[in-house]
Amino acid sequence: MAVVAMWQCDRDGSMFEEKKQADAYDKMLELGEQFTAVLEKEISGIDEKSAEAFGLLLANNKDLIVQACKGKPEVLDELISPAKVTDIKDAKSA
Repeated sequence: MAVVAMWQCDRDGSMFEEKKQADAYDKMLELGEQFTAVLEKEISGIDEKSAEAFGLLLANNKDLIVQACKGKPEVLDELISPAKVTDIKDAKSA
């Protein structure tokens, strides 16, 4: 019987076969939490689920967001057609 090393994400318990993947996912969730906190603080009346979904959307697409902020807003067109991230579990597959 073979033994397979697995890494578990601290934030939600997701399991990964490679440490690099687990670390990247954990960092994405941390960034998403920070975006969520900013949204909840700055946008009165936003519900927690919506703030979390938008925070994860931003975190999952940070490279596109950076490109858009550097003068290429057209790259955000890529965000219009994909599936929505509405749950932390969905963020893993996005």
